[in-house]
Amino acid sequence: MFHRLGATFGALSLLLSAQLAQAAEVNLYTTREPGLIRPLLDRFTETTGTTVNTVFVQGGLAERLAAEGARSPADVAMVVDIGNLMELVDRDLSQPTRSETLEAAIPAGLRGEDGRWFALSTRARAIYVSRERVPEAEGAKLTYADLADPRFKGKVCIRSGQHPYNTALFSALLVEHGEAWLRDYLTKLKANLARRPAGGDREVARDIRAGICDVGLANTYYVGIMLSGRGGEEQKAWGQAIRVVLPDDGAMVNVSGAVVARHAPNRAEAVKLLEFLASPEAQALYAKVNFEYPVRADAELDPIVAGFGTLKVDAIPLPKIAAQRARASQIVDEVGFDR
Repeated sequence: MFHRLGATFGALSLLLSAQLAQAAEVNLYTTREPGLIRPLLDRFTETTGTTVNTVFVQGGLAERLAAEGARSPADVAMVVDIGNLMELVDRDLSQPTRSETLEAAIPAGLRGEDGRWFALSTRARAIYVSRERVPEAEGAKLTYADLADPRFKGKVCIRSGQHPYNTALFSALLVEHGEAWLRDYLTKLKANLARRPAGGDREVARDIRAGICDVGLANTYYVGIMLSGRGGEEQKAWGQAIRVVLPDDGAMVNVSGAVVARHAPNRAEAVKLLEFLASPEAQALYAKVNFEYPVRADAELDPIVAGFGTLKVDAIPLPKIAAQRARASQIVDEVGFDR
């Protein structure tokens, strides 16, 4: 009898354990559009059985986490741009995470030494050039500095200088060259603009095709979206009108990344999610779904992105770039770049 009771309790225990495992969940706060990461999250759930509860926070993610404090249900916070990532660290909204899996998968320069932040994908700030009006030999040698050269007077298109993508680039240039150089550069770049800074990165390609400008600054992954046809036939024509130039003196690379939230109630599941996102399978999905550069060296690029050529990354540490964002933003305003 006791043997049967023991067996019954054992079976119930196993059943309960299985139910608890099936009920495992992780809460993700993200500023990334849900559609861009949903295939990865769905695959994580299929693989582990852990449900990902996603909260899309369009702006003010750090403020929300700070306001929620110890009551926050957030396990993982995912953001785009190194400045936003470092804000979570600087405001003590993340926690140290040690994982041999993450440390093996992600290069040292793309994660915090104390495990407080991890880059999960990268995107390069590239130069778009007109296939029709910029000779291939000339375009292939362009650098960011060249866009301020008088030969491009009235021929440059760019989105707002205060957009995080441009602020990150200007921050990198500030670290590398200093304030006087950046001020002079932005003044000359403004003088070369074909129109006021506006729109998004894809509109740079649109306006190059329309003949409004010959060159511009924009992220690499937008070209993948355009050329793949995912943005529609009109945008495909925009992408076909340009070539992508990755500056061979070093391209500024920004990141999307994540942290384990300081008060994560499901810490173990949070770490598992980050480890999955750094896995070969997920990194391949990043490349295929979002046309981004994986952080893993062994991950294969999407053919469209591979066609841009070799990416030589600027050696400036990302935290240094993030630390100069505020000053770079001030200089953008001081020269009246967006006016």
